[in-house]
Amino acid sequence: MSAKVIPGKEDVTVVGGGVIGLSVAWRAAVLGRRVTVVDPEPVRGGASWLAGGMLAPVTEAWPGEEDVLRLGEASLRQWPKFARDLTADGADPGLAEHGTLVLAFDSADAGYLDVLAGHLRALGRDARTLTGREARRLAPGVSAVRSGLHVQGDLAVDNRKLLTALAEAGARRGVEFRRARLESLDGVPGPVVLAAGAWTGRLHPRLANAVRPLKGEILRLRPRRGCLPPPPYTVRAIVEGKPIYLVPRADGEVVLGATQYEAGYDEAVTARGVRELLEGAERILPGITEYELVETAAGLRAGSRDALPYIGEVGEGVYAATGHHRNGLLMAPVTAEAVVAWLSGEAPPDEVTAASPARLVEKERV
Repeated sequence: MSAKVIPGKEDVTVVGGGVIGLSVAWRAAVLGRRVTVVDPEPVRGGASWLAGGMLAPVTEAWPGEEDVLRLGEASLRQWPKFARDLTADGADPGLAEHGTLVLAFDSADAGYLDVLAGHLRALGRDARTLTGREARRLAPGVSAVRSGLHVQGDLAVDNRKLLTALAEAGARRGVEFRRARLESLDGVPGPVVLAAGAWTGRLHPRLANAVRPLKGEILRLRPRRGCLPPPPYTVRAIVEGKPIYLVPRADGEVVLGATQYEAGYDEAVTARGVRELLEGAERILPGITEYELVETAAGLRAGSRDALPYIGEVGEGVYAATGHHRNGLLMAPVTAEAVVAWLSGEAPPDEVTAASPARLVEKERV
């Protein structure tokens, strides 16, 4: 077992300029560390810039992923203070408290919602079951959906405001940015935090086969004059077995996502992906076909082997903060807290224990 890092002014290198890397860098700099963020295109270059911004651990929950839910809820509890601190130190990240509607398009999709609702009730989580008519009353413009769930505790954040605010707050605290893509850690001053998303597996042998890219396409749309506005909630929907989400922004835009499939490091937007998203959204919100399509984009999420991220030491003075899959924005506060705790020689939050990279070695021994 390696020695603890002693608190002080030592250099910290954060590899990755997405939401996880920027959050770690900012929090470490607040405590007086000299921090360098290494990324070929920080802020705008990774999956975080293309995210929907849902902070929704309950509606992401599924049987068998209880550790993911606990970690997500621990981070969700931190989000209001995280946002206030960031606003004071950098800029307003656009945190919204409008909750989530989960909608089922047909009877088969309603079966999925029944399983989810039963799972949440068994865990003691609050989720109100809705008929199709009740869902339409909550969200005018929604089609004749079969059923729904209303989760009031979920939050959302404007991912682009968040990333910009984190970069500004970090810079004000002395964080330096080095535009480069590392091929190895040779000569990199430590401690080192690996937060390079889908590329992290290339930087350490313990993560080489544990982190993989998962391609996702998103669209941004804006209602034109005469169109109904998007619902005032984050809408997650199951449409003939396929998930989509619609996340409203304060400026009137709506983020529509997201496809997900294995495609290596391909980041091209495909006609198939755009068609699938628009067709799914039209089933739920018919008026969206009259919206202006203002952006199409694709990014690479960092997938892990078991839906949990890898947060913890992978070598002496080297910490992983990767593999967050769809939950990077949600888990940024708790991940940053854990890493900064290790850098300071303190104990991380209890919920982070399950995300330890040590489980990779344990599974290989089985």
